[in-house]
Amino acid sequence: MQPFATQGYDRGITVFSPDGRLFQVEYAREAVKRGTTSLGVKSAEGIVLVVDKRPTSKLVEPKSIEKIFQIDEHIGAATSGLVADARSLIEKARMESQINKITYNEPIRIESLAKKICDLKQMYTQHGGVRPFGSALIIGGVNEKGCRLFETDPSGALIEYKATAIGAGRPIAMEEFEKNYQENMTLQEAMELALDAVYEATEGKTTTESVEIAVIDAKTKKFKKIGDDEIIEHVEELLIRKSKEEEEEEEEE
Repeated sequence: MQPFATQGYDRGITVFSPDGRLFQVEYAREAVKRGTTSLGVKSAEGIVLVVDKRPTSKLVEPKSIEKIFQIDEHIGAATSGLVADARSLIEKARMESQINKITYNEPIRIESLAKKICDLKQMYTQHGGVRPFGSALIIGGVNEKGCRLFETDPSGALIEYKATAIGAGRPIAMEEFEKNYQENMTLQEAMELALDAVYEATEGKTTTESVEIAVIDAKTKKFKKIGDDEIIEHVEELLIRKSKEEEEEEEEE
């Protein structure tokens, strides 16, 4: 039970506690950590977004679970945390993208879009009558400056990554990226790395129905969701590769 004096910092509007913490923002981050794992990997040939969308019940239709969204022709986003909050942020991102196109007659820059979303998130941490968004986004895209990949935090913080993950499996996925990420990877190699990270983060529970994949190709600058047939092919290759690695480890032991 918290002392009466500190309970006020733990409910209602978001205010600083005496030790400088924002409890509501920390709770929003916990909501993200409870979400399924989402990943983004940047390569010289494009951006790869992969999410684990394992249904909570066998009665749920897997296709009804959507964690990767197209924002514009050249931008996509992967989400983790509260789904309703994520959808609200995605609609805001789509609107900002179209406003930029109408106003300036050019596609919005990925960094500008990420900053606009983070400005909205930050505003919701300091105004009365609202709460922080319990969702994090990985925003990736391709423009004239090349491939860009950003992670947005519930606090409104913005960081650019070469490879990143959000959700429950973030620590394991980031460890996989730290070990195996390379600057000169092809788009195919980036996809294999992302799938490896998902496999490790889900403790080998990756299936053809639990994975959603999207790519933004650097040549075409177009967002594309990978179809079911291609996902099955990639996941089967992943499972075969992991099975061989496990056999080799057992032989070494």
